[in-house]
Amino acid sequence: MEPLVIPVLILVAVAVALAFAVRAWNRRQRTAVGPAQAPPDSVELARAAATKLSEDEHRRLYALIAQGQAMAAIKLYYEVSGLGLRASRDAVAALAAHPQPFHTPAAEASEPDPDDETPQRFPYRYRAIASKGDVTREVSSNMLNDEIYGRIRTLAKSGNTEAAATALSRHSDITMKQAREFIALLDD
Repeated sequence: MEPLVIPVLILVAVAVALAFAVRAWNRRQRTAVGPAQAPPDSVELARAAATKLSEDEHRRLYALIAQGQAMAAIKLYYEVSGLGLRASRDAVAALAAHPQPFHTPAAEASEPDPDDETPQRFPYRYRAIASKGDVTREVSSNMLNDEIYGRIRTLAKSGNTEAAATALSRHSDITMKQAREFIALLDD
């Protein structure tokens, strides 16, 4: 019986070491993917989070995000919203990943759906460029602006590429095929 004790102990030690290695690997994978990316429903979270801010708070929060002061932005949102620290962190991450324009509460209720209206023509031409590797696409239109292009990018990044391509083709003079090619360069 004694000759088997040492090999059994070695086998147990190897199994424990392997279990710790797998656990560390899984933890590293979770931290590499988890906190850096916003949750899948972060667009809705960003919209809901933006409604809790006044115009001044909205401006201050995005100034902090733009300056890279995430902790100060989380603290500001925590104080303003009355939510918990983790919920404030998630809300600020969603707002950073999916920027939201400020809307007054009265404007929200009376504002029509922007996709149902005829595209407005602006006095300037907006130029959007997307590239991946050696492929570059450009769309230039006087029916695009920062807000519309931001909505198109948000749709593309959230995986709704067909709606993004439809919106892009409605707000420019390109075909659906060209719009899909452009959106395919944005979806990373």
